[in-house]
Amino acid sequence: MKEDKNSIVQKTVKTGISFGSALAMVISYTNWHSIGWAIFHGLLGWVYVLYFWIVHT
Repeated sequence: MKEDKNSIVQKTVKTGISFGSALAMVISYTNWHSIGWAIFHGLLGWVYVLYFWIVHT
């Protein structure tokens, strides 16, 4: 049973990180129109999403 909980947590974290990276890339590309910046911000993931939210709201 413990392995099941660990596997669920690992999948959730991986999905959250992937979603954060994708969201950061979309926000970056629509804001800056640059693939290079989108890739860079995708590597930062949720850090850029939070930065964008704090600065632009």
